[in-house]
Amino acid sequence: MTDYAMLIDGQMVPGDASMEVLNPATGTAFATVPRASARQADLAIAAAKAAQPAWGARPWAERQAAIVALADAVAANADELARLLTQEQGKPLPEAQGEVAWTEGYLRHYATLDLPDRVIQDDASGHIAVKHKPLGVVVGIIAWNFPLLVACWKIAPAVLAGNAIVLKPAPTTPVTALVLGRLCREIFPAGVVNIITDANDLGPHLTSHPDVAKIGFTGSTATGKAIAGSAASGLKRITLELGGNDPAIVLDDVDIKATAQAIFGNAFLNCGQVCLAIKRAYVHEAIYDAMCEELARLAEQAIVGDGLEQGTTIGPIQNRAQFEKVKGFLETARRDGKIVAGGEVMDRAGYFIRPTIVRDVTDGQQIVDEEQFGPILPLVPFRDVEDVIARANASDYGLGGSVWSADTDRAAAIAGRIESGQVWVNQHIAIGPHIPMAGFKSSGLGVEQAEEGLAEYTQLQVINVKR
Repeated sequence: MTDYAMLIDGQMVPGDASMEVLNPATGTAFATVPRASARQADLAIAAAKAAQPAWGARPWAERQAAIVALADAVAANADELARLLTQEQGKPLPEAQGEVAWTEGYLRHYATLDLPDRVIQDDASGHIAVKHKPLGVVVGIIAWNFPLLVACWKIAPAVLAGNAIVLKPAPTTPVTALVLGRLCREIFPAGVVNIITDANDLGPHLTSHPDVAKIGFTGSTATGKAIAGSAASGLKRITLELGGNDPAIVLDDVDIKATAQAIFGNAFLNCGQVCLAIKRAYVHEAIYDAMCEELARLAEQAIVGDGLEQGTTIGPIQNRAQFEKVKGFLETARRDGKIVAGGEVMDRAGYFIRPTIVRDVTDGQQIVDEEQFGPILPLVPFRDVEDVIARANASDYGLGGSVWSADTDRAAAIAGRIESGQVWVNQHIAIGPHIPMAGFKSSGLGVEQAEEGLAEYTQLQVINVKR
């Protein structure tokens, strides 16, 4: 097995302990990685605090150039990163290659962004300018579904804005983040980027640390609420990108085969382990049976297996805890509805469940009301548009949603009434580095991506000069 190390103050260091990383396709260890102690977490924060003032004083163009260099390094190591992603996260290799490419693309876009001073008054009475200042030390905590992409979603805006960062990947997917640390060591001054790993035990220590100015978190709503509570005593800035229960509203005038193909792809991408994936589909009763049949056909055709095996289209669930949770959802699906495809835990090593289509379910049932975060899609019939809008909005979540129709004006009018940060028409998970991403209600706090997301990593300052 390869030796992996953490990045602290410009040095690749072992942990005070170690831990194994399992391949979810086999359930067995494929790597041993360091595990940081609270002492090492403190060292990483101290290194970031020491490095930040000089880094924040560097010209914006120099910081942009460092982001470009990181994009170049990701591209140069794309094959290694993709294979490691598949081994630690489980997604099919083509999806892993896509994540690496998206990571590179996001980095390159970040390197084009700027937050120049804005003059809001310049006359005989005075000059008023609005500036964006670095915050200081940022802690980035990321989930296990897109460990490379989301790591760079935290690193890039943090360091571009002039901050230093301590990044903590999920304990079940730390390997690509550690390789990213190796790349960052060659690009950034010591202490600007630090990457440490834990066994899910250092989060509260990091988020409550007095020298941390901001926390950027991607993960579950429950953990996001805990982080908000931890950050409150120090009034730390927080950006929380949390869970979702995205509805897709399918009107009666769609092309059934084409729409089913798109819905299936956006529900089962990464084995359904996407915060923005379609988690519940409301289908007009006139086409409900036909849509159920077509989605069931697509589910039966899916090739479920090890992501490194050629032809695999859906990999395993990433970890045992989530595997057990999804099995619980399967039980409620059998109880409350009719499974028309999938529903089986596969008889093999690893954490495999076949893509599952559930019909004849409705709101108020767990399979519809809660985020499955796995390969299950419930289909709910509807008749009245006003009713389905109300049902789609009757959720604690509001991350994404979509409306599907041959009449885009009609669909867009409905989309504007959905209580979600992102609402798409005839598409889903149509995200990009130039598009702000935010969540309503329990799906998040703050904004990620684009200039709006970059600004979240800064402190606004007004310089007001009297003449």
